[in-house]
Amino acid sequence: MNPQQSNTDYIFGTHPIIEAMRSGKEMEKILIVQGTRSPQMSEIISMAKELQYPVQFVPIEKLNRITRKNHQGVLAFVSPISYQLIEQVIPMIYDEGRIPFILLLDRITDVRNFGAITRSAEAAGVDAIVVPSRGAALVNADAMKTSAGALSKINLCRVENLKTTIDFLKDSGLKIAAVSEKTERNAWENDLTGPIALLLGSEEDGISEAYLKKADIHVKFPMVGTVESLNVSVAAGIACFEILRQRFAAQ
Repeated sequence: MNPQQSNTDYIFGTHPIIEAMRSGKEMEKILIVQGTRSPQMSEIISMAKELQYPVQFVPIEKLNRITRKNHQGVLAFVSPISYQLIEQVIPMIYDEGRIPFILLLDRITDVRNFGAITRSAEAAGVDAIVVPSRGAALVNADAMKTSAGALSKINLCRVENLKTTIDFLKDSGLKIAAVSEKTERNAWENDLTGPIALLLGSEEDGISEAYLKKADIHVKFPMVGTVESLNVSVAAGIACFEILRQRFAAQ
């Protein structure tokens, strides 16, 4: 094992990270100690921007908690999967004569929730999952394990601006269906057939208000118990299979 690499999830040090990016390795996120300056660090930042890898500037204590070795002020989480471009995925789906079914995840940060959502999505025939480049769960070993291999089989797209992506999907003929408690209509009371993007929000405060306003449909699931909401991975599974049910019924 490379002495600069302590496990399969991350690498550290300026030279190993530069070489990893040059060799085409996908990065989940790059952490750089605040105030660190060097030609090599400038190269890392420049390459990350070009490759659209998220960069976060953090206190040195954060890196020291991850590794006690000489990280030189920079650490990168290596992605076990390759990201796709949603702008290429949608035309490909149409070219193949299929009806797009996309999942949009707004700030889902728990890796196990993310893995479980991916597992349900792949089983329900979702074509791609879109996540923001900031404020999303890392695709790491826990996510891979919880997804039961689904993360290796489904298109995962990372975008800089989820609002812009929603506009692109709407322009491409998809309707946006937001899973939200802020509606009176149950999921099966809506037409969820046709090209569709299912939007789900964070575990803590749901879908951002700006994205909710862009949704064409708001759907909810009735509950007769005393709890106020479902776990987001459970809600995602129910919603995905309701779309699949309606697609089968429409055939």
